[in-house]
Amino acid sequence: MTIEFRREGKVGIYTINNPSTMNALDNCTLNDIQEHLIDFNKDPDLWVGIITGKGEKAFCSGFDIGEFSKTRCSADQPTGIANPMRELEISKPLIAAVNGAALGGGLELMLICDLSIASDKAVFGFPEVKIGLIPGWSGTQLLSRQVTLCQAAELLFTGENIDTQTALRFGLINRIVPQEQVLQSAIFLAESICRSAPLAVQAAKEALLKGRQVSFKEGLQIEDALNIYLKTTGDFKEGIESFQAKRQPRFKGN
Repeated sequence: MTIEFRREGKVGIYTINNPSTMNALDNCTLNDIQEHLIDFNKDPDLWVGIITGKGEKAFCSGFDIGEFSKTRCSADQPTGIANPMRELEISKPLIAAVNGAALGGGLELMLICDLSIASDKAVFGFPEVKIGLIPGWSGTQLLSRQVTLCQAAELLFTGENIDTQTALRFGLINRIVPQEQVLQSAIFLAESICRSAPLAVQAAKEALLKGRQVSFKEGLQIEDALNIYLKTTGDFKEGIESFQAKRQPRFKGN
């Protein structure tokens, strides 16, 4: 089993289970991740997802270099390796619980997530230039939308790793915790999100991601349209009623 899955309430936890190779990715693992995330997106009982790695050394060390010899390059797959997550749109929040090294495709996997909790022993990097490539699973585009241009250039051009303090300063991660607390801290954050109305959280994610791709005026239109929709939901009604009654809301995602 390359991906372990378990539920904790409304939180789905997905663990890359290949510690002998620092949780490197092969085609089988990539397909498993895609299938799990598709199921997560469809499951009305799961509101937040967490991705982490097995063991203490690595969140994910990227694609297994040995797999390159088994693949062929093409115009559609310039590295020879398809990333099934590249075009995958996840409407719900994803949290990366970065228990160790996040390198290459592992850092790209982290960047797909909305929030990141990192071990104080984690390192981050894009070493692709050291073998004659560049990140090919959206890494150059995701990175440049999250950090400054010069910070992205440093990571991409040198291929060198950075530590958690630098990653925090760059804005790559949300917070640093001791290694033994990484997953529990991610679960705590996920449970905090689950106390909010799930449709509103999903709408906030949609507005955030779509808004940065368009003009400010168009972003406001996206925001307005989503709020008009949210006012028709049962969760909005429940939110108002619970506020007036001074009780905790019981959101259902409808």
